[in-house]
Amino acid sequence: MRTLTIHYLGHIDYTTAWEIQRRLARERSHGQIGDTLLLLEHPPTITLGNKAHPEHILATPAELAARGVAVVQSDRGGEVTYHAPGQLVAYPIFKLSQHGSDVGRYVRGLEESVIRVLTSYGITGERVAGLTGVWVRGGVAKICAIGVKLSASGVTTHGLALNVDPDLSGFELIVPCGIRDRGVTSLAVELGVAPSLAEVAERLIASLCEIFDLRPVNALS
Repeated sequence: MRTLTIHYLGHIDYTTAWEIQRRLARERSHGQIGDTLLLLEHPPTITLGNKAHPEHILATPAELAARGVAVVQSDRGGEVTYHAPGQLVAYPIFKLSQHGSDVGRYVRGLEESVIRVLTSYGITGERVAGLTGVWVRGGVAKICAIGVKLSASGVTTHGLALNVDPDLSGFELIVPCGIRDRGVTSLAVELGVAPSLAEVAERLIASLCEIFDLRPVNALS
């Protein structure tokens, strides 16, 4: 069984994490490392994917500056999303040829990993036809956003953002993922109490390894 090297980065700004991803993706492409997973939290940040509409940022630059919210144009797929402390962000750096070579199947695997985490908490997570991510309450509220990039050499970057206990008011600054008629929620809201990010991370690692047939090992640094 292949291994999955886990790096816990803690609180880290988006652009720094992005540069780390790009470096690791180059190393993965050249066979210098195996599959790798970054787990982290971002400070308040709005990111725009390659299908984003700038008008889906509802706040003015002055309002964003006053709230300390950064805005970053990303190269991931998808629309506009929001990151904040209390949100568990997972960036898998995978060689896709070892996982079926199908990016759609890969994204479904990420969704399934989150659905299994939610199930472990007694929450029914689900997919919504035509939309990416994981939803609850019959698809009316999104709990996990997913946006990925596949390099020319077939290595994945970016990934998923699972709302554990972020300040959800930040999502009012945007049209989340370009969807106006559905809400956003978190594990804390659905459970009435917030589990620890570390606990959720361990459950996510377990489900990712189960789905992608990997064995987790912690990085030495």
